[in-house]
Amino acid sequence: MPRFSVIVPAYKVQAYLHECLESVLSQSFTDLELIVVDDRSPDACGEIIDEFAARDARVRAVHLPENGGLGRARNAGLERATGDYLLFLDSDDTLTPDALRAIADRVKETGEPDVLVYDYASTYWSGETVRNKFAELLTEEGPAPFRLQDRPGLLRVLMVAWNKAYRREFVESAGLTFPPGYYEDTPWTYPALMTAKTLATLDRVCVHYRQRRRGNILSTTSRGHFDVFEQYDRVFAFVEQRPELAQWRPVLFRRMVDHLSTVFTKRDRLPRGSRAEFLRRARAHYRRYRTPGASVPLRSRLRHTLVHFGVHRTYRALQVSMTVRRRTLKAVSKLTRALRAAVLQAHYRIQLRLPLRADRAVFAAYWGRGHSCNPGALEAAFRTFAPQVRTAWIARPEHLSAVPPGPRQVRPGTAAYWTALARSKYLVNNVNFDRRLVKRPGQIFVQTQHGTPLKHMGLDLQERPAAARDMDFAELLRGVDKWDYVLSANRHTTLTWERVYPGSYETLEYGYPRNDVFQRATSADVARLRESLGIPPDAIAVLYAPTHRDYRRVQHSPLALEHVLRRLGPRFVILARAHYWQEAPLARRVPGVIDVTGHPSVESLCLASDALLTDYSSLMFDYAGLDRPIVIHADDWEAYEAARGTYFDLRACPPGAVARSEDELIDIFATGHWRGSRAAQLRTAFRERFCPHDDGRAAERVVRRVVLGETRLPAVVPLAERHPVPSAAATAMPAGRPALAHVPPPAGPVQPVTDRR
Repeated sequence: MPRFSVIVPAYKVQAYLHECLESVLSQSFTDLELIVVDDRSPDACGEIIDEFAARDARVRAVHLPENGGLGRARNAGLERATGDYLLFLDSDDTLTPDALRAIADRVKETGEPDVLVYDYASTYWSGETVRNKFAELLTEEGPAPFRLQDRPGLLRVLMVAWNKAYRREFVESAGLTFPPGYYEDTPWTYPALMTAKTLATLDRVCVHYRQRRRGNILSTTSRGHFDVFEQYDRVFAFVEQRPELAQWRPVLFRRMVDHLSTVFTKRDRLPRGSRAEFLRRARAHYRRYRTPGASVPLRSRLRHTLVHFGVHRTYRALQVSMTVRRRTLKAVSKLTRALRAAVLQAHYRIQLRLPLRADRAVFAAYWGRGHSCNPGALEAAFRTFAPQVRTAWIARPEHLSAVPPGPRQVRPGTAAYWTALARSKYLVNNVNFDRRLVKRPGQIFVQTQHGTPLKHMGLDLQERPAAARDMDFAELLRGVDKWDYVLSANRHTTLTWERVYPGSYETLEYGYPRNDVFQRATSADVARLRESLGIPPDAIAVLYAPTHRDYRRVQHSPLALEHVLRRLGPRFVILARAHYWQEAPLARRVPGVIDVTGHPSVESLCLASDALLTDYSSLMFDYAGLDRPIVIHADDWEAYEAARGTYFDLRACPPGAVARSEDELIDIFATGHWRGSRAAQLRTAFRERFCPHDDGRAAERVVRRVVLGETRLPAVVPLAERHPVPSAAATAMPAGRPALAHVPPPAGPVQPVTDRR
């Protein structure tokens, strides 16, 4: 018995059928049967099917004696299916590479659900590919499997049969079959979702849904579109026979009205002279199935009014007036923005003609976020070592509260913003300023960067389209040409920056100013920070900071933090910090997890923690300067490296213990390897390579060199003579004591944890 039965009905698709079938048979997951049903197609579909069946024993060819339509062809495939799960694929669509492997893994992971819903992307004849706009509803966060009432938003995902996998025994017990006619998916998918006892989702594009330039059935003008009424009759009849599904009537009613209005308003579907008849039938269905409690969103009320009253001419008049109003408002808004931009640019051009202010410096970080990172440390150093220079900080309104007293606050896009950019002698940022910035003679741009590069950056992303996305490399180089100084923490970073950001700037390999605090903080500072974060006095605080995955659209925690904490026991707390490109927290209301995503200072979080747990975040290079334990969770290294590219294999020279799985990670903490002698040796080698200058005086060296013009700078303190503030756990527990011996070992076999080279 195969794992999957993939059912493909074929009719007049000879140009696309070969690609469709190949996409199934070339899958990395091979435990399948492919049932291809020739719906008495008048073209070469039958011959193509027979050729595939002769070539591959997994293909089962079915030839129907007469054309019965898509529904009957699928039913013929259902009768012959023997797989654990049923998948449907239209014959002009394709499966994406490794889709079946991902579906199989998710089905196993979620306990064999009745229905698994996965994502799709529309592919157009022009070459454009657009992912499903409701893809966020397929998030894998939260409990799984679940019931439809737990996540009713799934009913907003396209109601088709081919974006789901169905457990065959569930389909047979529910008596699900496809009806004849257009919109045959409607009486199949609604009953399937409503009656399924277990549902799961897969946040991955598994199907490419071809949008043909010509030949799509639903884009064909035909009276077949009147079949939509009978299909909803079948859906409501199904609900009436099952009183336990009565709760779904209001939702189904609303969805039906939306569907009917969509068919009516698509001007290429209904034949001339039939629109009034369609509207009359739609009005009758509205009255027949209207359900109390079916609230209508404001954006849909006009369409519902159309169906309710059948007022075609009134609807058209309202639609035209609303379109005119919307376009007018849009034009006025666009004109207002253009005028404001023109006025600001005129102001900027005037400011560019005025003298530079040698006593002014303007700072920014992370595209207008708060006072942070290397620019934040440099701004404070300017006020200490060059107090004659007045500083300003650029931050968006929501981040102004994170700017400390001292610098003048400036909001992006204001007249003050453009004045600061035009008149300040010193420009400091860890990314680029507005691309319209004109670099004036005499201005000094200090590009601080924001980390030591493990992943590919700059021009190296030209070979990584998934990570580069729509990066304009010509614009990138125009920005590089404005830099005068670039900061670097080590030789690896210096060599990388000068190659991937080629320019005429001078590299200042002085260390990163943001790490100065690690050498200057005291135990009292650590205690104060821990108290402010709510860390219990005797707890071991692990800062968990995973990086962004370029190969995933929806970011989520690679670790099940609740499970990890349950295994490690109450002594641990996790400070969970999501990447700044990720909007959602890493965990929701999990005991022992403190969400610190919105905390303005990652350096403070490092000081408050006892260990760092990360995957490929550049934070590890900074944290190593603290000389505290670092644990690497590298469960998807191959995928990350393939999508983003890396400059070296982190697993070969890590800053501490390396875990390839969640169980290995738990074992590392349970056995004490996270703070053992081998981990310390690895961390020492890592510090020597990547932290040679982070001695607490990096910011001072930059200010003395760039602002004061000094050439004899403070000497770098050797690593052996540095004494960063110890962690709270290190202070409370001697290193020789067995760490956390009470933690039970992981269940099941676990690979031995070694720090492999």
